[in-house]
Amino acid sequence: MINPQTDILIIVDVQNDFCPGGPLAVTDGERVVPVINNLSGKFSSRVLTQDWHPVGHSSFASSHDGAEPYSTIDMAYGAQTLWPDHCIAGTRGAAFHTDLVVNNADLIIRKGFRPAIDSYSAFFENDQNTPTGLTGYLRERGFKRLYFSGLATDYCVGFSALDAIKSGFEALLIDDACRAIDLMGSLANMKDQLAKAGVSTITSGDI
Repeated sequence: MINPQTDILIIVDVQNDFCPGGPLAVTDGERVVPVINNLSGKFSSRVLTQDWHPVGHSSFASSHDGAEPYSTIDMAYGAQTLWPDHCIAGTRGAAFHTDLVVNNADLIIRKGFRPAIDSYSAFFENDQNTPTGLTGYLRERGFKRLYFSGLATDYCVGFSALDAIKSGFEALLIDDACRAIDLMGSLANMKDQLAKAGVSTITSGDI
């Protein structure tokens, strides 16, 4: 049973560039949209996140001479996967999927807009130190239990759920409302991390 005072739906990065036809398309990424739209009507509050990169962002392979997409380099804050250019601020690719219901969002958090650091999590950038401000917002409003959906399970959704636990919230990942990239075993690795951290995995039918 959803408690409207303490429960909130977090919708992560359901953007055109992560859907079919985009440069970083997640397989079947568009299939989360009707599931999330249906879930959205069951919650009184929702937060959406949006990757929002400047041109030439440091996480883009094109920003590093000779680097290939999906390779890894060391950055000041640790290992960084290099991605195809994606979700450039103000472009169609950075916009939410056309069919996603967004007009009922309480808050939209944009992340990854600092040129020198990537941001998977809705709570912290990849240095695990620079906050997005979401923690304070949720605490101010009294939310305690966070339900996660969106793209991709093994990156932005998963890291958001892990950081939710670290920040003192209860976190539930809605499996059929997410899809994964699964880059070199990343999905299995993330599922292991989520289980060890105490993130519950459920389906939309459980809500």
